[in-house]
Amino acid sequence: MTGLTLLLLIGAILAAVAFHRRLRRVERELADLRSALAGGTARAPAPPRISRPRPAPTRRLPRPKLNFETLVGGRLPIWIGGAALVLAGFYLVRLSIESGLLGPVARTILAALFAALLIAASEAAHRLSAALADRRVGQALAGAGVASGYATLYMAAALYDLVAPLPASVAMLGITALALALALRHGPPTAAMALAGGFLAPLVAGFEAAGVGPLLVYLALFIAALFGLGVRRGWAWLAIAAAAAGFAWINFLIYALQGDDLAALGLFTVVLAAGASAALPAAGARARWLRLVPLLAGLVQLVALAPALEFDVLAWSFYLVLAAAALALAWRDRIYLPGAAAALALLLLLEAVAMRAGATGATLIAALVATLLFALPGHLRVDRPGWALLALGGTAGPLLVAHAAAAPLLAPAGWAAVEIVAAALCAWIAWRTRDTADPLARVAAPALVALLATLAIATLLPPSWLAVPLALAMLALAGWAHRNPAPALFALPALPFAAAVLAAVGPLGELGNALVQSVGGARLPYPLLPELGLLLRALALPTVAAALLLADPRQFGRGRRATGIAAIALAILLLYALAKQPLAIATDADFRSWGFVERALLTHACLAAGWLLYRRTRLRGVATALLALGFTRFVWFDLLVLNPVWVAQAVGSFPLLNAAVLHTALTAFWLWMLPPRPFLRTAAGVATLVSVLAAVRQATHGTILTGPVTTLENTGYSAALLILALFWLWRGIAIGARDLRLFGLVLLTGVTFKVFLIDAAALDGVLRILSFLGLGVALIGIGWAYGRFLGREAQPGTDHPSP
Repeated sequence: MTGLTLLLLIGAILAAVAFHRRLRRVERELADLRSALAGGTARAPAPPRISRPRPAPTRRLPRPKLNFETLVGGRLPIWIGGAALVLAGFYLVRLSIESGLLGPVARTILAALFAALLIAASEAAHRLSAALADRRVGQALAGAGVASGYATLYMAAALYDLVAPLPASVAMLGITALALALALRHGPPTAAMALAGGFLAPLVAGFEAAGVGPLLVYLALFIAALFGLGVRRGWAWLAIAAAAAGFAWINFLIYALQGDDLAALGLFTVVLAAGASAALPAAGARARWLRLVPLLAGLVQLVALAPALEFDVLAWSFYLVLAAAALALAWRDRIYLPGAAAALALLLLLEAVAMRAGATGATLIAALVATLLFALPGHLRVDRPGWALLALGGTAGPLLVAHAAAAPLLAPAGWAAVEIVAAALCAWIAWRTRDTADPLARVAAPALVALLATLAIATLLPPSWLAVPLALAMLALAGWAHRNPAPALFALPALPFAAAVLAAVGPLGELGNALVQSVGGARLPYPLLPELGLLLRALALPTVAAALLLADPRQFGRGRRATGIAAIALAILLLYALAKQPLAIATDADFRSWGFVERALLTHACLAAGWLLYRRTRLRGVATALLALGFTRFVWFDLLVLNPVWVAQAVGSFPLLNAAVLHTALTAFWLWMLPPRPFLRTAAGVATLVSVLAAVRQATHGTILTGPVTTLENTGYSAALLILALFWLWRGIAIGARDLRLFGLVLLTGVTFKVFLIDAAALDGVLRILSFLGLGVALIGIGWAYGRFLGREAQPGTDHPSP
């Protein structure tokens, strides 16, 4: 404790030195100004008279520049010496207490004499300051004397009960008056010394001996004296330091008292915060935001004290009184309006903590008082910036916190009725602020109306029907934005939409798990799907509402793109869940019979919808997403993960008219019908090739395509691919489509290598000869025809259709 005390004293002394430097600079400038005025004023010559010679005036010595040498060697010793005198007096008294050498009366008398001696020495030093050319000695002694005087009174009244409360108060006023007079006489250093000594005196003397009551009275009177001195001399630094030291004592006592006498500490917090808020501007604090600091510190301090006071009536009274002071100051000066808003925010936090802790009795009354306290002045000044938010917060905040933290307090119908009334009051504010220049109030008011109305309706409905009021809120907010156009208002419908998505996180999680399992190759995702009715109740109405609002390009504001993507994704998920219901594939037998058919239908639903949107509407982004989804399904499921060639699935027994051929051929059709871009045309060619292979495979295997490749099947592949290559070549030449000609040539080359390397190896004798003969004649004919075409195309002046 001794080291901490010394460090605090040295810190206060260093601060005083800095302020003292500024004061001395002002004094020098005033002295120079007086000298200039005296030298410029001419007086008439007086008649000669005989007078006694006067002593020559003392020359003012030049002040050395401030550097390390002058600071450490010339200034700090004086102030550290003054601090040492104060500590010497304190520890002398403490030594006498611990050793038992002197009684209480003698100790108090000695301390008083020591304080008086220091003050007398300061006056002597002040009178000699002209000769010494240094006022700091007197300032240090005066500050030490004031601090010793406070400590003496504390011992006499609090430790030993030698002085009754009334005389002690009178003596405290006397010491305060003396400190004020000495500070006015000696300047800021004396005030700094008095501040440090007065706050540290209870620590040195032992504050726990007398209890918290006398200590808080002492601190209150001492801080009031410092505030008065700061206001009188315009020393904002002194008022700030006194307030900071007061709050430091509060935090120290919260831990030191361990739950005892905290009610008195709460009252002291209220008084300190209110007094500091009034003293700082009166003392000349230039930074306007600095006026808010004591108020906010007091509010935070009371929030920390409330749990220790078990959220009783006294704890809430302290907080509400200080909140009322914040509102009163904000009513007079708008600079305090953030303080009032902070008071409301901290009150809501405290209400939530108290109700969660089960302290609902006094907390409920406090919530009602807080509603009136903040809502009434907010409604009265709703047309002024910032007050509408207070009105909204006071009207809806305590109610929402109570409903969330202590729902059993009222029946559902009771909560709904109260929230409807609050929604009506907020709607009145929204109407009054519809043309205001405060954008935050214009947005917050309708948002709160929607929130309260949604809660009121949802309270009366089963939890699974929450999407109904949320969808209504989306439409209502969109209508309000259409009625009062503003960019921020158009973004509001995204909030209930996001709330609906969050509320459906359970069924969405189940649906997402089913999709992940399906993408990973699971054959039976249907049993993993959530209950369809629950899914539709949770997401259908918000998704439909979002789709309707997306028709207006202003709706959802900057979140329009994200909302649109989310709405499309939800719509696809809902349609996926719906599409899984008719066949309800839940067993391996069901998957073998209908798995491929169901998958093909889902894929072509995406492709058909995307193609129609692409051709008929401006929703190119949605169309592209649907087309990409369909083609991804085709490649991933049907060609890779669940290909019927190696996963047994029935495709149908009719050649050509079966699911495998129709599915792949229709996929190729959608691709061919899209704009002729190289990537899409290549994909269309691959899909066409797959369709031809599927036709040969089904013709040789029937409805189940698994099994080895037979000789007949292998020959069929060659013949079918050769026909497809010739068709592409013919069609490419006929319409001048270069890409079709290239497809035909590449496929023809591939078929040629297949015949020579694979097919011929499986034949023998005459069959091998005939196959080579036929292939040779065909290739020669194709080469001759293609050469004729290229030669004709190269002739100038020949018209050919462009690709």
